[in-house]
Amino acid sequence: MTTAFVLGGGGLLGAVEVGMLRALFEHDITPDLVLGTSVGALNGLVVASDPTPGCVDRLEDLWNGVTASNEVYADPPWKQLRRAVRTGTHLHSAAPLRHRLEREFGDSAFADLKVPFQCCAASIERASEHWFSDGPVVPAVLASAAVPGLLPPAEVDGEHYLDGGIVNSIPVGRAAELGATRIFVLQVGRVERPLSPPRRPWEVAKVSFEIARRHRFHRERDGLPAGVEAHVLPSAVSESDDTPRAYRDTSLVPRRIEDAYQASRDYLQGL
Repeated sequence: MTTAFVLGGGGLLGAVEVGMLRALFEHDITPDLVLGTSVGALNGLVVASDPTPGCVDRLEDLWNGVTASNEVYADPPWKQLRRAVRTGTHLHSAAPLRHRLEREFGDSAFADLKVPFQCCAASIERASEHWFSDGPVVPAVLASAAVPGLLPPAEVDGEHYLDGGIVNSIPVGRAAELGATRIFVLQVGRVERPLSPPRRPWEVAKVSFEIARRHRFHRERDGLPAGVEAHVLPSAVSESDDTPRAYRDTSLVPRRIEDAYQASRDYLQGL
């Protein structure tokens, strides 16, 4: 049996994946393969570098640091506006995230990780899904997490990338392609909740994106080959957790970790 952890995107909601990981390791479930998109690539990199319960402690420390400083999205509104006017593309600098990853991983390459790890990004020039699986890990994860409009496109070897969630937010099909026979899906809760028709202009794009990402996920999950089992862990995230300002609100991170842990623990006990 080949076990894959698939970690999806979702910004600060990605804290729930830490609780899910704690529950998985408590049940002696460890990965042979780790795939991640966006914030799932950040969390997944930590898991792939140390696929033991110790990675959960490391992730909790990292997320507690995010709670304390919100260093990636801490810019005041005036600074965001000035950067948006100057660049025309984004509100925040990628430098804080890059510096944090460099402190944690330095010049580490994919080949240095304890288990195989891949992360997904959207190539601008090729308008296609791209999987990073070799070379330095930090540029790859920055590319996977380059949220459109919030962070600048990431350049890797002369090509430009945006957040992998645009093309493959929860890459369950990729896990099966790579030989996984048991897949644990760590997602931020959006696939668990029904969508409602948009009522405001800014909700139109969000709902459209959600339809696209969920359609692909459900299609891939329903089309998994015979003999491949997929378990979608519950996130315990509610609609009130997922608002337009949620990407900056770090106050709920500890509760999200704990709630996802409790829900995933109960789910795994029922297997």
